[in-house]
Amino acid sequence: MFQSILAAIDGSRKSEAALDIAIGEAKIHGAALHAVYVIETGLFSSIPMDNTWEVIYGLLENQGKEAHLAAARRAGSQGVGITTHLKQGHAGSEILKLARDLGVDLIVVGSHGKSNLDRILLGSVSSFVVGHSTVSTLVVRS
Repeated sequence: MFQSILAAIDGSRKSEAALDIAIGEAKIHGAALHAVYVIETGLFSSIPMDNTWEVIYGLLENQGKEAHLAAARRAGSQGVGITTHLKQGHAGSEILKLARDLGVDLIVVGSHGKSNLDRILLGSVSSFVVGHSTVSTLVVRS
């Protein structure tokens, strides 16, 4: 039985499907539900730390906040409470770090996110999480 669940979200249809599964599991088990959106700052390491970087970061942060609001609406419509987290860094590492910090016993991720760019540059986030997680991890492919 799961007591605490972490869903990785990025606003993509895959992450929405993963969130739906996480919501269902939280409802079945009466588990605490958390959702994390990670701003992949590693993709911007070559951009000078000036106004350009701040504008890009601001846009990504707004996307994260929108994803949080959508997740809260989705969970709320099912009668499930949710706590959202906004992190920055390498998505896989940040998901695993938060999972450890929260003491979750299930991580739910989509098979891939908004684009396949993370697969090309960093390797699949879901593969990274599965390969390094110490708790049950569910990859949603639908």
